[in-house]
Amino acid sequence: MESQVTPLFTNDAIVFGLLMSSLAFVFYTSNLKEGFFIKFYKIFPPLLMCYLIPSLLSTFNVISPDHSQLYTMAKNYLLPASLILMTISVDMKGIVNLGSKSIIMFLSGTVGIVIGGPIAILIVSAISPETFNGVGFQEVWRGLATLAGSWIGGGANQAAMLEIYQYDQSLYSGMVAVDIIVANVWMAILLMGIGKTKAIDKWLKADVTAIEQLKEKVAAFQNSVTKNPSLTELMIVLGVAFGIVGFSHFAASTLSSTISNMVEDPSTSVMSSKFFWLVLIATTVGVILSFTKARKLEGYGASKFGSVCIYILVATIGMKMDVTKTMDNPGLLAVGGVWMFIHVVIMIVTAKIIRAPFFFLAVGSKANVGGAASAPVIASAFHPSLAPVGVLLAVLGYALGTYGAMFCAYLMQIASQ
Repeated sequence: MESQVTPLFTNDAIVFGLLMSSLAFVFYTSNLKEGFFIKFYKIFPPLLMCYLIPSLLSTFNVISPDHSQLYTMAKNYLLPASLILMTISVDMKGIVNLGSKSIIMFLSGTVGIVIGGPIAILIVSAISPETFNGVGFQEVWRGLATLAGSWIGGGANQAAMLEIYQYDQSLYSGMVAVDIIVANVWMAILLMGIGKTKAIDKWLKADVTAIEQLKEKVAAFQNSVTKNPSLTELMIVLGVAFGIVGFSHFAASTLSSTISNMVEDPSTSVMSSKFFWLVLIATTVGVILSFTKARKLEGYGASKFGSVCIYILVATIGMKMDVTKTMDNPGLLAVGGVWMFIHVVIMIVTAKIIRAPFFFLAVGSKANVGGAASAPVIASAFHPSLAPVGVLLAVLGYALGTYGAMFCAYLMQIASQ
């Protein structure tokens, strides 16, 4: 049996080589001026393919996230580095001028998750009541509470829900599978949508003036400071980025362990999560540096290095998607699918009413469902200067995650009776 589950390559050096080769292939072919790939990338945007190729490698058991530490590496080292490099040149005034629509869209996404869970239970239980046969700590709503924690906040909130509602951990892997599959399918759809942003914004009758002004202002600043960097200058960029990453890890470890010692049950507190503090500190230091001379590091290619880190993270996220696992538990998957559909419908209706750009819909959704590991990926796909918007909303998601998930769990418990 072991030979059936062990992937062809388990050595992370080989896996990393495959992922980087995939990224290089996508970037090379997407920049060709003629031939098949011009039509291909009109249907499948390059960023989507950076995500799907690793997914296919995982699906066909060439590589596997279960035998790789690359996602952990990318999340802990490259993600904070990208946040620092992309916020060093950030125009905070421009982000503030984006207005309240980003917050409204984020909160509508949260509402969609909170009410989507109990509605999904009512719908699926009417069709497939056997999906909800569990009793005691095996009751499905307890497991779905962990999904709510993940989809409003992140991993820390998910762990908190597992601890609070004591869902049978032998069944927990099924919930994790639904989380990964449904969230990643939705991410793939969003990435496809980014290639049709103008058409979607036109349909939403969205006012994109503030977003376009911010992008133009950032582009003008980049052009004013861009130069051909020397080796010394490139080393300075990387030294600043990973030096701050190191400091962020040190500070995050100190804060999380201090808070863990102060609270009765650390696993239920987002504030005791090291990753929460890592994202918050890295982003904060990057924003502070944007008010100093360090902002000129953009001229040495800071945001380009940040984009490289983001794309490697995208590839490792894609590696976690195995489409063959989608039917392991069709009932639970149906709950997750209906739940996500409700979340999406509420966000689309809200965007239509307030005429919010597709950017706010996509980032607001991923700030809920994907957290700090996905929201800046989606935001930077629109433009590197917009990555901080995704981070700020994701941090807000962490803050609301536990409370929102507990209310959602209460409603799901009622819907299950």
